[in-house]
Amino acid sequence: MEGLIPVTSRMYSRVPLERLGVLIGEDGKVKRELELRTRTRISIDSRDGTVIIEPEHPDVPPINLLKAKDFIAAISYGFNPERAFRLLDHDQTLIVIDLKEYLGDKPNHIQRVKGRIIGEKGKTRRVIEESTGVYMSIHDHYIAIIGDYEQANVAREAVEMLIRGRQHSTVYRFLEREMRKIKRAKAFDLWERTF
Repeated sequence: MEGLIPVTSRMYSRVPLERLGVLIGEDGKVKRELELRTRTRISIDSRDGTVIIEPEHPDVPPINLLKAKDFIAAISYGFNPERAFRLLDHDQTLIVIDLKEYLGDKPNHIQRVKGRIIGEKGKTRRVIEESTGVYMSIHDHYIAIIGDYEQANVAREAVEMLIRGRQHSTVYRFLEREMRKIKRAKAFDLWERTF
């Protein structure tokens, strides 16, 4: 069909103004790297934090725009660019837990639960990250998790257990059990593909 103009995809996002500098990076380095790796054009309105993501060329797959949008969301939720770039890998996902959905708009409750998730000297957060291989960001009233689908969901469940008031030891046992299952399943899958 001659004369038809191809429709270009466009996605929108919003970044808190205090996180715009992280998204742009020194001399625009982070933004440029994101555009290069996702083959997108990213426009940022520094007055209100609106971000427009467009393909640099019509043949850019839509998944690239979604990956760029996930990266931008990760920056908004407090991740540094090095950790957020992990989302550009094919098997990585971003899970966000809004503590207000569980606790309402009660700042004292939110602070208390964030303290439970972080743990004394960051121990609980470290155990969750090291057990599952995910990255976590605890920013404002959000808990954000970057990791592969299965492991990120185990981390999400561990965080939700802590929100519901489960004991830390119970959560640690849960993590150990679930990660053992995942490793066993991956080993079996690898064994099956070998033979």
